[in-house]
Amino acid sequence: MTADSSPVTAGPSAASGPRHLLACDLDKTLIFSRHSLLLADDRPAPELVEVERLDGAPISFATARSLALLAELHDLAVLVPVTTRTLAQYARVELGVRPRYAIAANGGHLLVDGVPDPAWAADVAAEAAAACAPLAEMVALAERSAAGGWARLVRVADGLFVYLVAHDRAGIPDLTGEAETARAAGWAMSVQGRKVYFVPSVLTKQRAVVEVARRAGTARLLAAGDSVLDVPMLAAADHAIRPAHGELHELGWSGPNVTVTAAAGVLAGEQVLAAFVARVRAEIAAGSR
Repeated sequence: MTADSSPVTAGPSAASGPRHLLACDLDKTLIFSRHSLLLADDRPAPELVEVERLDGAPISFATARSLALLAELHDLAVLVPVTTRTLAQYARVELGVRPRYAIAANGGHLLVDGVPDPAWAADVAAEAAAACAPLAEMVALAERSAAGGWARLVRVADGLFVYLVAHDRAGIPDLTGEAETARAAGWAMSVQGRKVYFVPSVLTKQRAVVEVARRAGTARLLAAGDSVLDVPMLAAADHAIRPAHGELHELGWSGPNVTVTAAAGVLAGEQVLAAFVARVRAEIAAGSR
C-alpha cells in the first residue's frame, strides 16, 4: 500500500461554469474499509492508497486509479462528497483534492471551502424540529431497541440523528416495529452493514445537493451511492450509478436512470468514477459542437 503524495488541488470555481455536478457517497462507494474491499483471491490486487486514519491506524482506502479519476473529475465538474458521516468523521478523509462543496451528516451540514455553513445547518435543524418528533424520543427508541446486547453502542450524530453499531450484522434483530414507530414520528430507519440509522425524514442528502446545484449553477446532476439513504439523490440524478454491493444491491433497487457496476468492492469504486469521467467528457464534447 502507498501513501498519496500528490498535491491537494482546489478544482474549478463556480465562476468557471462547470455544467456537471457529481454527488458521490463516500463509504463503500468511493472509499472502503479493509473488510469491505472485496478483493478476489485469483486476481492481482490493485494499488491501494490510504485515505483515512483513526488513532494513528489506517482504516479506509481507495485505489490509486480511483484517486486519479477523482482528480480528473474535480477538474471537469463540481465534485461534491456526500456522506452520512459527522463533521469530525468527514474531516479525517483525505482524497487528494479539495472540493469547494461537501455535504455531511446526511445533509445536515453543507460545507463551503471546508467550512460548515451555519445558516444552512440552522434551517435544517429548524425544519426537522417542526416536522419530526424530538431527537430525544428517537434516542430512547434506539436505546430500547438495543436491549439484549446486540448493539455495542448508541450514538447521536452532530445533534441531528441517532445510530446504533452492532457487534455483527447477523446479530441485528427484526426491527420492523421500531421502523414503524419511527415512521409515525416523522423519522426513517435503515440498516447499513453493522449500523442502524434513525434519521428525520426531512434530513436528506438530496435536499443539500439541490442547494449546491443552485449555488454552483450546474445543469446536470450525476450521483453515486450504495445505501437507502442515497436513494433520493440517485433517483433525482440525470444519471446515477450504484455499486454491485451494499444495501441497495441486496434490495435489488434500481431505476430508469441508474446503472450498476460489474465489479463489487473497491473495484466498483473505480468503475463508478471511470464511467463518470467518460460521460462528462462525452457530454462536454457534444456541447462544444
